[in-house]
Amino acid sequence: MMRSLWTAASGMKTQQTNVDVISNNLANVNTAAYKKESAEFKSLLYQTLQAETTSANGENKPIGAQVGLGVRNASITSNFTQGNLNQTDNTFDFAIDGDGFFSIQESNGEAYYTRTGSFQITTAVGGVMLADYEGRPVLDEQGSPIIFDGSLETSKITITKDGELCYPDETNNPQPMGIKLAIVRFANPAGLEKMGSGLYKETEASGDAQLESNMMNIKRSELRQGYIEGSNVQVVDEMVDLIVAQRAYEMNSKAIQAADEMMGQANSLRR
Repeated sequence: MMRSLWTAASGMKTQQTNVDVISNNLANVNTAAYKKESAEFKSLLYQTLQAETTSANGENKPIGAQVGLGVRNASITSNFTQGNLNQTDNTFDFAIDGDGFFSIQESNGEAYYTRTGSFQITTAVGGVMLADYEGRPVLDEQGSPIIFDGSLETSKITITKDGELCYPDETNNPQPMGIKLAIVRFANPAGLEKMGSGLYKETEASGDAQLESNMMNIKRSELRQGYIEGSNVQVVDEMVDLIVAQRAYEMNSKAIQAADEMMGQANSLRR
């Protein structure tokens, strides 16, 4: 009976984590570039009750008897499918249509990565700088902050689909400024470490960040100026998953109640 109690308890714990993940997805349904997360499970150890060769006369048996000891959370995986592109008409709102990431410099000098392209212009030494909404510099392909001459009319800056920044000449035709946004990708984006605020950090599991412009035989990401990528959370799917998780939690609690009743009946036999 004790085995069933602990097995069902492990099921309740994992389903609670599942509900936590679904709740976080629903909470971020309107967060720019948020990626849906899914809880994945794996079974715990198995206890052997009877081996394959334990028949009464020592003959081989094709199937033994093993009972599982519950479940645990194996991982919480992010789904990096494309979100909808929402038009904002802001000059420095950039959406990535593809698998790439922007490169952002943290205060400690380390490069982080994001899909959130809601950028702004902030003051910097020698001019003005392209930064995220918390003032962190956006990096170019050389790994340097993108700084413009302070005399430029930044509202006239445009960007090509491959990340090249342009400024109009005397005839009002956009001309390349010699600055290109760093668009990187990873072999396994699900292996990135989440740092909060839409930022990710590369790990051994994700592989090194690689500039798309240096990669061959890939479909490169395209940038859309005046757009922001929305989350890829589907509310209907999350509500269905929430109901399933709730029912699984209830069934595990019922298993605990049933085991408790059986233990009570066994204890009452001595009376």
